[in-house]
Amino acid sequence: MSATPLSTSGLLISARWRRSSRSTGMNNCVETAALGGGGLLAVRDSKRTDGPAVLFTGPAWDGFLAAVRADADFADAP
Repeated sequence: MSATPLSTSGLLISARWRRSSRSTGMNNCVETAALGGGGLLAVRDSKRTDGPAVLFTGPAWDGFLAAVRADADFADAP
């Protein structure tokens, strides 16, 4: 598997970040931003807004959320 590095610094600086609705007052959550035109979603730690971000394509983000939800459903099972 190979990956092509993306120059995203300009995209991340100008991104419009949204905090999770489940965020606490202590910033223990994540923020997301849709990156213009490329169909990418950036995710970062709300405590480290100047730190790195993980980039997802739309399908990869959907797959990630499905896996998290499936794991949560499994953990809640009796």
